[in-house]
Amino acid sequence: MSIDRIWLGLAGLGGFLAVAIGAFGAHGVSDPQAKAWMDTGATYLMVHSLAVFAAGHVAARGGWLARIAPPFFLGGGAIFCGTLTAMALGGPPILGAVTPIGGLMFLIGWLVLAVAAFRLKPTT
Repeated sequence: MSIDRIWLGLAGLGGFLAVAIGAFGAHGVSDPQAKAWMDTGATYLMVHSLAVFAAGHVAARGGWLARIAPPFFLGGGAIFCGTLTAMALGGPPILGAVTPIGGLMFLIGWLVLAVAAFRLKPTT
């Protein structure tokens, strides 16, 4: 199995988890702060799971650099969404200090994807 297929499969699982976490936050959690954390985490995980598909598209058009973005998007999603969800479910508040690492990974992924897209050869 190629690494591209693995990233795309993991992106699909990320989308699944985003919907599941968002639904649980909306229907299974009563604390408003916990709901907000789960909503934020689910939203960011969904957006960045979809970004992996965008990276796959750019890579397929010859933007090899875009293949570097998926681990940043998915790793950032695991850290960002994971820490927010853990805190919402009663995990230690110190996890909030780790959450920005996921955000930084998102930023790196977007920057790499932008550079890859700008470097594409024009289509005719």
